[in-house]
Amino acid sequence: MEMRKVFQFPNRWTFRVKAIREFVKKWMDEGEKWVDPFVGQSVLAGKMYYTNDLNPELPADHHTEAVDFLCAIPGGTIDGVILDPPYSPTQIKRAYDGVGFHPPGRARTQMSFYSRVKDQVGRILKEKGKVLSFGWNSNGMGKTRGFVQEEILLVAHGGNRNDTICLAETRGY
Repeated sequence: MEMRKVFQFPNRWTFRVKAIREFVKKWMDEGEKWVDPFVGQSVLAGKMYYTNDLNPELPADHHTEAVDFLCAIPGGTIDGVILDPPYSPTQIKRAYDGVGFHPPGRARTQMSFYSRVKDQVGRILKEKGKVLSFGWNSNGMGKTRGFVQEEILLVAHGGNRNDTICLAETRGY
């Protein structure tokens, strides 16, 4: 597995950080079908096949909860998925509150949110599909779902800011 670390200033929109944008482009091949269930203001949106963001004011094909969006995609049809969700339950809550969505109880802001998303990602991917995950940990899709970590890029942002961990995984190797 390849691992490297770079320093770049942070940006709220992950893919506006040059090193992260280049990491993604390295893994995406022309003609592949990709999904981004948390597209935000991704500069890579033009390369995606399906895009989604909960916020209806952001440029995406769909505006629904990520799990519901992924459930609507037929199984085994996607070459790659970009997972750049809110990085913590606090960020999930902020995202929901920001669009006026208030799910019943705390069901939608618990850590199980990530597991539900990953289960659907595993379902829609073709054999040997790719997942690029971004966040504050390197858990990714995991061995139990049949994924192998291929590359980690650690992007340090300096000061008291958390690093962004970029992880490339493949399924079925």
